[in-house]
Amino acid sequence: VQLQASGGGLVQPGGSLRLSCEASGSIFKINTMNWYRQAPGKQRELVAQITYGGSTNYAGSVKGRFTISRDNAKNTVYLQMNSLKPEDTAVYYCNADIVRHGFYLAHDYWGQGTLVTVSS
Repeated sequence: VQLQASGGGLVQPGGSLRLSCEASGSIFKINTMNWYRQAPGKQRELVAQITYGGSTNYAGSVKGRFTISRDNAKNTVYLQMNSLKPEDTAVYYCNADIVRHGFYLAHDYWGQGTLVTVSS
């Protein structure tokens, strides 16, 4: 199983970006999908999460600006980021709790990270 994140880049303050993360491999079911971020010199933090049924949760610093969504048919999670601020600059990682075919328990998988830079 692999997670492939994309969509990062350089954007001006106030701008928008949309991150995508597609899971591939022998997947039976994906439970919760998450976006984390890690800024230089800081610990990795949870930005947003979404359950299989679509319930969402956000970090206070992004609530109202970021929207997480998923397409279960495509095994893909998205993060729409609006009104971006310089403090949103970080490497963004997708993470998912995945049950593989032939297995009973779910395991935690991480994508490779995509860099988001908010700067004028």
